[in-house]
Amino acid sequence: MALSVVILAAGKGTRMQSSLPKVLHPIGGVPMVQRIINTVNELGADAINLVYGHGAELLQKTIQEDNLNWCLQAEQLGTGHAVKQATPFIQPEDDVLVLVGDAPLIKAETLAQLQAVKQTADVALLTVNLDDPTGMGRIIRDASGENITAIVEHKDASDIQRAIQEINTGVMILNGGDLLGWLDGLENNNAQGEFYLTDVIAMAANAGKTIRSAQPASAVEVEGVNNRVHLSKLERAFQLEQAHHAMLAGATLADPARFDVRGELTVGNDVTIDVNCVFEGKVTIGNNVKIGPNCILQNCQISDGAVIEANSIIQEAHVGEACQVGPYARLRPGSVLETKAKVGNFVEMKKSTLGEGAKANHLTYLGDATVGANANIGAGTITCNYDGVNKSATVIGANAFIGSNSALVAPVNIGAMATVGAGSVVTKDVDDDALAIARAKQRQMTGWERPTKK
Repeated sequence: MALSVVILAAGKGTRMQSSLPKVLHPIGGVPMVQRIINTVNELGADAINLVYGHGAELLQKTIQEDNLNWCLQAEQLGTGHAVKQATPFIQPEDDVLVLVGDAPLIKAETLAQLQAVKQTADVALLTVNLDDPTGMGRIIRDASGENITAIVEHKDASDIQRAIQEINTGVMILNGGDLLGWLDGLENNNAQGEFYLTDVIAMAANAGKTIRSAQPASAVEVEGVNNRVHLSKLERAFQLEQAHHAMLAGATLADPARFDVRGELTVGNDVTIDVNCVFEGKVTIGNNVKIGPNCILQNCQISDGAVIEANSIIQEAHVGEACQVGPYARLRPGSVLETKAKVGNFVEMKKSTLGEGAKANHLTYLGDATVGANANIGAGTITCNYDGVNKSATVIGANAFIGSNSALVAPVNIGAMATVGAGSVVTKDVDDDALAIARAKQRQMTGWERPTKK
């Protein structure tokens, strides 16, 4: 049986105080609605129907999915009206899963549990018990307490009904044919003048349908975002879960509350991560890696035994085994550190390779450069790789020594075992084993009068 998903994402989200549609605000670096789409793709959805309204152009630009049907809700007339916009894409034989677009932490495991309940019932409803259910739709059950008979919205509920702590999450699975018929029968004779999707539960009960429920492992899975305070709460809940995953995989975190994953993080055994580190995109960390405080790692690979010192930024780079990076180093895209290479304080690399055992310890820029094994790059050295139009390469041979404050003007080759004297501006190739000195002759003048203040 095909699974068709309807995601309700048409609301403006006025309380977010933002020009960005609410469902595009990120959790863990990913738009809320994209997280939900990723989850239902994990579940194996055959079709996803996204009901949209506010911010349509930005939504369609941001969300790119092959099996996504766009269903415009031009007027927001309630959840029932929203689902109705997806009916052209719903087949009678489908199982239809309805989700809200602002509850991003729902898990595939929970939805799979709901699917299992649907196998034994006509309607499967996801509910949760809250200590304070104010504002939420209450679950009404029959005398046995097993079967659900209705959902009553808070504003329409009696005092007795408001005492019920079990609430509707907005998530349900129904037969497509049943849903299509019930949507046609919805009325808006309620306090809000809206067409409530929840009314189909009473219709199902009146039709003698079996309505059963499942509950998530944690209420946070079904919490929605109404404002930035809620957004922050869910962000921290998400990050704490990521911290738990990392610790269970073999990482020691100095403080799980100061740890952020905005992508996919894989860690090896005996990894140590200090506070305020951010991991973006796909990051892989090997065994016995140490990462100091305030580091940012984006789409990179850190091999076994590497040490990343404080305040370093690594972007789309590869750090080899037993390398040392930082503090205050920046590895830009295309940077490669081979085994036991070292990049130190205030060193920046871009599209460059630092060979095995090579080191650039201080105040250096290496752009479009290849540095051989065990070469030493002195403090203040830069590769002048850009002439204003084109980028050119610098090649430094194995065991070369580049003196401090040197400028290597690309394209240029420095041979193996070559030495460049400190303060040189090198514009021509240097042979193997040669010494190159390219600087103005020092002169000393006597009798020179220093300027004085006028």
